[in-house]
Amino acid sequence: MHYTGTIWRPPYEAASLLLEVTAGCTHHKCKFCTLYNDLPFPFRMSPMKDIESDLQEVQKAGRRWDWQDIDRVFLTGANPFVLSYDKLAAIAERVRKYLPSVKSIGSFARITDITPKTDEELAKLCACGYDGLTIGIETGDDAALGFMNKGYTSADIIAQCHRLDTAGIHYSFFYLAGISGAGRGETGAALTAALCNQVHPVLIGANMLTVYPDAELYTEIQRGNWQEEGELEKYKEVRTLIENLQIPTSFAAMGASNAYQFYGQLPKDRNKLLSFLDEIIGNISEEELRKYRKSVHHL
Repeated sequence: MHYTGTIWRPPYEAASLLLEVTAGCTHHKCKFCTLYNDLPFPFRMSPMKDIESDLQEVQKAGRRWDWQDIDRVFLTGANPFVLSYDKLAAIAERVRKYLPSVKSIGSFARITDITPKTDEELAKLCACGYDGLTIGIETGDDAALGFMNKGYTSADIIAQCHRLDTAGIHYSFFYLAGISGAGRGETGAALTAALCNQVHPVLIGANMLTVYPDAELYTEIQRGNWQEEGELEKYKEVRTLIENLQIPTSFAAMGASNAYQFYGQLPKDRNKLLSFLDEIIGNISEEELRKYRKSVHHL
């Protein structure tokens, strides 16, 4: 299999076949992100011959070990959905050719990956099997989105997710606790809840911001341009988000950035989740949580 650099996937894609179709990120400007710093280039698409070779390898392995039950493929790279409709359709055609048991194809996506595609193209991609995109919206706080160079606004998130809803493509959000900065965590969470309440994410996954020395954000902190939230503030922020979400969705904190992991369904499990967070806020010290943050050497 052709894999380049560190391969990232959401926790809930653990059972999916990871197929490399891109490496790196087309944007590569978010001040907090270091995920693709180990690559010698910002972004590239895999040659179609490599993609086809990998699918053939999986097909042969399935015959050898008598399993043919792969039902989902997750395309790797920071935002494979940036590829044109024609390229995505060609990838789906090859997936169907070699792995006919596959029912859906997912990937990470940026909001700006959706914009250039027509409504007709999005509907056709849904028909090709594209479903369950993971979008790192990070926040609904426009001030934070602008400072962090995300390249879109909260209004863009709403507009493009409405287009996915119309096309029938489901999606999940990654939310980044801490992105609004010290003293603004709960404000950012309330703004994010207001955004999410206007769209239909099937899951909202919370991650905790960890600032690494090779991030541009680290330099901003050293220059006094931005102040990092404390760890307890991040948990209060997540609590505010859950408290203000009014849509039916799953809510999870499952990644390595979270010292305490949890999962629940909203609105059914709201009180259980809030009580769990209250236990952390009331009984775990800032020092203990900060010790964990420092132990996370790489996400």
